[in-house]
Formats: sequence, C-alpha cells, structure tokens
Amino acid sequence: MTVTADDYSWFEDTFPDLAEAYCLTLVKDLASADLLRRLDGEEGPVLTGAAAVVKAAYRLGDSQQLVAMARVGPWTLMIEPNGHLGVDEERALPASAGTTWILHFCNVNGLGSFLWAEDGGVRSAFEPVLPDSRWGSTPDDQLSAMHRVGFHFGTDAPDVDRSVAAAFALAETMTGVRPTPELLGTTAFTCGFLRVR
Repeated sequence: MTVTADDYSWFEDTFPDLAEAYCLTLVKDLASADLLRRLDGEEGPVLTGAAAVVKAAYRLGDSQQLVAMARVGPWTLMIEPNGHLGVDEERALPASAGTTWILHFCNVNGLGSFLWAEDGGVRSAFEPVLPDSRWGSTPDDQLSAMHRVGFHFGTDAPDVDRSVAAAFALAETMTGVRPTPELLGTTAFTCGFLRVR
C-alpha cells in the first residue's frame, strides 16, 4: 500500500502542541541510551505519551532541550518538542556514524527541513515546502517517492501543513516506521536532556 501525505492529515488536529514546532528523528539500529550518549545528553524521566513530553519540554529553560525516545522495530524514534537539534548537522552528522539518520523538522513559522544522513554524510536534504531544491551526495534518490507521497513541486505557494504530512509519509516510506496517533499518544518514552549550544 502506498503511503501519502493524506495518511498524516490527523497530526496537527490530534497533537496541536507538538505540531506547532517539532523535530522527529529516526535512527537505525541504535538504542536510546547509545543515541543519547552520542548527543552528549543526560538521562531524564520516562514519560508516557506526546502530551506529557510536550508539557515537560516547555517547562525547561533555554539552555536545555528535552528529547523523547522509543524503539520501533530496528529504529529509535526521537521526538523534540519545539526543538531542532536533530537537524543541526554539527550534531546529527557525527551521531549518524555507522547508521542511518532520517528526520523532519518544522518550526512555529512553518520553516522546516528534511535530512537523510548516513555514516556521517548528507545523502539528501531539503526544505519540505521547497522540495525542488535538494542537496547532498544523492539528492534525487528519493525523488520518485517524494512525488508519490505528495510533496508540492511547482511555483505556486505550497501548503505548509501538507508539506509536514508529506515529510511524515516520506520518512515512513524510507524506514517502514508509521508514527500513529496511538504510538505517539500512549508510548512510554525514555527521555533525556541535551545542552543547547
């Protein structure tokens, strides 16, 4: 079955606080504790559901970022409410050594990023609202999938919400991980704290 942006139309309505500004990262074959260590993080509490994670993240000051991690098959899902450290190439690329790192990010202004990194290098990166402009060592490897899932190509103004949903769909196409409302709403996430540089 083909995954499309329509499969993620629920995200903004179901998780409005998270959808306002988030970074969602999938890392292959790396446990939460190892991922946190690579990011120079400190262990935090276990929190159940995205609502609890968002609430805890917004209680922190500007010097720390909360990350919430859960294992989904061979992938570790890492969520940053109001965060962007996963898309920070100075941290993401070294952390992707020996593994695959796929993430999408959107901030409160609708600016975003999609990053596919492997073993310390960028395979493909682009802004979800501007998918025509891609960079990396293999920027076109997922181009047919990008068209299939529903990214907006062309000169007329894109829909930011549709671009976010398309980013979810592309990440699922590449990893097989589907973040459902149930997964985000009921999972016990291992949390950690990262320093904001």
